[in-house]
Amino acid sequence: MPRSIPAIVAAEVFTRTAQPVLPAGEDLVLRPWLRRDAEEVFTAFQDPLIQRWHRRTAETVEEAGELVAAWGRTWHGGVDANWAVTDSRSGRVVGRASILGMEPPHGTAAVAYWVMPGARGRGIAPRAVEAVTAWAFDEVGFHRLELRHSVHNEQSCRVAGKCGFLLEGVNRSATLHEDGWHDMHLHARVRGDHPAETLPLALGSRARHRAEP
Repeated sequence: MPRSIPAIVAAEVFTRTAQPVLPAGEDLVLRPWLRRDAEEVFTAFQDPLIQRWHRRTAETVEEAGELVAAWGRTWHGGVDANWAVTDSRSGRVVGRASILGMEPPHGTAAVAYWVMPGARGRGIAPRAVEAVTAWAFDEVGFHRLELRHSVHNEQSCRVAGKCGFLLEGVNRSATLHEDGWHDMHLHARVRGDHPAETLPLALGSRARHRAEP
């Protein structure tokens, strides 16, 4: 049955093109994942904070390699777009940035990211998030991007705010972590929003919003 509303993002963006490389400032480049990144991904998933907020472990380098390969395959299916965030001088992986759960016909998706422990404190997460957000809105034509994190993850809340993702509300008991069910902050940015124009949303007695790394 034909759609009454045309697709916001054409499927051909993913099925007929290669995943692009995205610059993120003078010293950061986002590129597609390579099988050789498995060892660095394995190291990343040994970090307690990444394990806590992203709910994933990698028991071996081989297992990490399978994950890296899976990240690469999602591009042409138009499901997820995963990038390795790399130091442009050394070439080393310093993090991950992704557009997940893409629904090209509806123009919606979600943003996710993590930063290697040794690379934190350099503003990598905001720059990587801004790079994939600019790509999604300006290059591809997505309409709305969401960003969710545990209400206890303060660092991610700061990243969301820096990147212009407006806090829209709390999803109650929405995600299961090792220590139980967590309420999740829902942030979103719509194409045309300007980061400087977004304002924090008052959520009853939640004057201080908490979030993730």
